[in-house]
Amino acid sequence: MLTPTALARAEAHTAHNYHPLPVVITEGEGAWVTDVDGRRYLDFLAGYSALNFGHRHPALIAAAHAQLDRLTLTSRAFVHDQFAAFCQELAELCGKDMVLPMNTGAEAVETAIKVARKWGYQVKGVADQQAEIIVAADNFHGRTTTIVSFSTDPEARADFGPYTPGFKIVPYGDLAAVQDAITPNTVAVLMEPIQGESGVLVPPPGFFAGVRELCDANNVLMIADEVQSGLGRTGATFALDHEGVIPDMYVLGKALGGGIVPVSAVAANTDVLGVLKPGEHGSTFGGNPLACAVGVEVVRLLATGEFQRRSAELGVRLHDGLNALVGKGVTAVRGRGLWAGVDFDPALMTGREACERLAERGVLAKDTHGSTIRLAPPLVITADELDHGVAQLAAIL
Repeated sequence: MLTPTALARAEAHTAHNYHPLPVVITEGEGAWVTDVDGRRYLDFLAGYSALNFGHRHPALIAAAHAQLDRLTLTSRAFVHDQFAAFCQELAELCGKDMVLPMNTGAEAVETAIKVARKWGYQVKGVADQQAEIIVAADNFHGRTTTIVSFSTDPEARADFGPYTPGFKIVPYGDLAAVQDAITPNTVAVLMEPIQGESGVLVPPPGFFAGVRELCDANNVLMIADEVQSGLGRTGATFALDHEGVIPDMYVLGKALGGGIVPVSAVAANTDVLGVLKPGEHGSTFGGNPLACAVGVEVVRLLATGEFQRRSAELGVRLHDGLNALVGKGVTAVRGRGLWAGVDFDPALMTGREACERLAERGVLAKDTHGSTIRLAPPLVITADELDHGVAQLAAIL
């Protein structure tokens, strides 16, 4: 058995900022991974949606290989031949004028915050240093010092102060609270269309349509953090599509890199992203040739609509299977498309225990708060594979 030795080595030389399951993966293909001892697992997490297209999707691997043989990095000090196609095609997918590429989801959120503040000062006319952004309780937008400043999760926030000011926290899904929080200094409302880290929480119907109306009425930017929820995960290109709502800014990441390289971006119209001038924001690796080559192929896969349809159709199958377990050890199921939060009876098991038992049966998932687990299988999963995963969940009850 190679797993115990590999785990011990990692434990000895790694900062303990994660508590992974005792699985050491060495290969992956489609919806499956293999560990160092040759055991196969069905991946029901897909890298928190970073692997929406599965492990080593042939088109994405081919794009990466082709670019690796040509050029990998120039920095934004120069222009490379993959940049224009990536920005143009992603902007078209989003229905926006412009794209600002970064690397990680947290960087993209930070970019959106900076742009919203600058827009507030230069366009809306907010007094210097007075800009406010409304966010939701139980959010997860990343782990930078600014982002954890408006987190309500003690594990993410405690002992990392002093905290960045300028944020108002309201209950998620409470439209009246959003309205009450808006002042002349409000420059943006930043929220996840579905809260993933909190257990795949879906807002009440009409909530985001109401947020859109409030933003329009008060000259406030609406920013949708679609890092986890976007790019096909919920059965539509963006989770807000289900609400018929278009934000002023999309924050994208995870699946945009195809599970190969970290790629993120902010997409908005010229009247918003146009406030940035040379030297005011950037990244050495943001928009690099390898990232753009993979990102272009991701956008082209999404442009076919195939993955959105698969998520919508198989999502019905997933939720039907999970809802059949309610009252049999499962207390609640939430989500949309191929994305679900599953609550277990706390007297039966914790979320961590559920994931450990699933791993023993060859299925990988991730626990979140208390007795909740998150399921986000890759969009390439087959109906039979999906049924197999749900059957293993039923078996651990």
